[in-house]
Amino acid sequence: MEDIPISLLSGLFFLLILFSAFFSGSETALMALDRYRVKHLAETGHRGARRAQKLLETPDRLIGLILLGNNFVNILITQLATYIGYRVFGEAGIAIATGVLVLILLIFAEVAPKTLGVIHTEKIAFPAAFVYKPLLKITYPLVWLINLFANSLLRLMGVSAESARAHSLSSEELRSIVSETGNLIPSDHQKMLLQILDLEKTTVEDIMIPRKEIVGIDLDEDWDEIEQQLNQAHFTRLPVFRGNIDNILGFIHLRQIISLLTSDNLNYESLEKHIRPAYFIPEGTSLTQQLVNFRGKKRRHALVVDEYGDIQGLATLEDLLEEIVGEFTHDPAGLAEDIHPQDDGSYIVDGGIHVRDLNRSLNWHFHTDGPKTLNGLILEHMEFIPSAGTSMLIDGHPVEILKIQDNAVKTTRIAPRLKQDAEEEDGD
Repeated sequence: MEDIPISLLSGLFFLLILFSAFFSGSETALMALDRYRVKHLAETGHRGARRAQKLLETPDRLIGLILLGNNFVNILITQLATYIGYRVFGEAGIAIATGVLVLILLIFAEVAPKTLGVIHTEKIAFPAAFVYKPLLKITYPLVWLINLFANSLLRLMGVSAESARAHSLSSEELRSIVSETGNLIPSDHQKMLLQILDLEKTTVEDIMIPRKEIVGIDLDEDWDEIEQQLNQAHFTRLPVFRGNIDNILGFIHLRQIISLLTSDNLNYESLEKHIRPAYFIPEGTSLTQQLVNFRGKKRRHALVVDEYGDIQGLATLEDLLEEIVGEFTHDPAGLAEDIHPQDDGSYIVDGGIHVRDLNRSLNWHFHTDGPKTLNGLILEHMEFIPSAGTSMLIDGHPVEILKIQDNAVKTTRIAPRLKQDAEEEDGD
């Protein structure tokens, strides 16, 4: 070996450094791949993605192969560098070679290639997959034996290599991914995706029309009043009851009776023939489940009942869909119809508005873990029915009551959150 020229040994040394850099950089790139993007690319026919996906299905084998190759190359580099140092500088060359080798391996075989692997993940990982696939077949017996000992040791420590292969995204992880897509997904679509993920956390109680605001047909009224109500109705489906909503008979679809109504052939008897039985749902039903229920029952309206069976409100498919796509009808400023901006920066707000709608329209943060309406929020805060002119501070927002009607807050004036409270929350 002493007859081999130093130039040839140096060339072999740098070739081995390149191999070590390849193993280090490709390991980082393969491990940093976005598994879901790789799956998508593989399904569209990308050959490199297919091979990478196959390799990542057994990460223990892939890591075993890479470390086997990298350590083998690094051992050769160490032996070769020591020999070259001895040939050039004698006994002192061994120490010189060791110091220089540490620096070379650290920079050119570790830090630089691994940084490159993180920055250009797919550009390095996919070509590397073409190398590792056949290499794994060649070295499979040795890799299998190494993994056998390594996985046995892990099992003794209570760790299973199989658990790392079956990983699925939680809703919060998916939310983070959607939030970080940036310009890849239009902001409106991004917002809808996030709101779909929120459906499971929201119940029909949060979106229902309160019992007091349900508009329906009372068959105990005079026919002239019923006919006038049908002619002026803003909805195509109306609940029908006797006396009050507790005596619900069902729902009427105006499209089914419009011909009778226009020809003056509609009466109590013919109206009752077109009533469809009411559909009831518990108030704790999640919107995700209710969306499935509406589709399965082929219904668009449901009466929400509490644990005692008492009707609390009305949930509609339209209100549910608005949780995803936003308000179907709103003013140019994007505000709910119950919110009216004022010149001084405050807002006149109807007491019956849902707290969630208020928060969503103005990007405010009133707490939603209690009462569902602004009226309920104020009554919870005051613990008594206040009078007009009363002012208070709720969740950092100055609230002034403008009108009380039927023992409920009818109209309020709300100012944006005080700066100090907002800064304190940001600090938290």
